[in-house]
Parts: sequence; C-alpha cells; structure tokens
Amino acid sequence: MKPILSKAQLDYMKAKNQFENRAKVLEKEITAKRATQEITQEAMEELVQTTGFHDAYNDLILAENALIDWSHSTIKHEKTYRENREAIDAMYENVNSSPEKRQEMIQLSMKIR
Repeated sequence: MKPILSKAQLDYMKAKNQFENRAKVLEKEITAKRATQEITQEAMEELVQTTGFHDAYNDLILAENALIDWSHSTIKHEKTYRENREAIDAMYENVNSSPEKRQEMIQLSMKIR
C-alpha cells in the first residue's frame, strides 16, 4: 500500500522530478553545443533559459520552502514538539544556514505521514 502524501510533499516530488528532467536536457544541450563551439557565459545563460532549467530551479526552491513550512506546522501537534519546542524551532530557524541542513530538513519532511 502506498503511503498517503500531503500536497506539499507531492508538489515537492513533482518539482524535483521536473528539475532533474530539465537538468538532463541542459546537460545534453551543453554537450551538443560544446562539440561545435566554446561555451561562454552568455551561451550558458541562454541554454539555462531556453531549456527551462532556470524556471525548474525556481519552482523547486518554492516547493522546498512550502514543504519545510508545511512540516513545521504539521509537527506542532506532536507531543515531541511540545516537549522540545525551543530546539525544534531553532532548527527550523537555521534551516538555511547551510545546504546540508536544508537537505536534511527536506528529507525529514518527506518522512512525515
């Protein structure tokens, strides 16, 4: 039986898949362009825009933020949260202090049922 996921979790999964797909397209375009010419900053910027990678990245960041916000509001009903409120709130406040902490919070948020 499949686990039931929240809208925030589903939106994150969709945005992550879209980002990964756009990244693959971007890689192919870079490889193809590199075969015929040098990749300049302008060429890279154009590829990022035309492949949809930039929009997919922005959508992923928005979905990650929504997922983190959702997880914070969801766990507020748990006994563990009430017992460790200050530490958990501090963890959420510092979620953007490093990419590793942010990724860990996203992974934990995806485990909430």
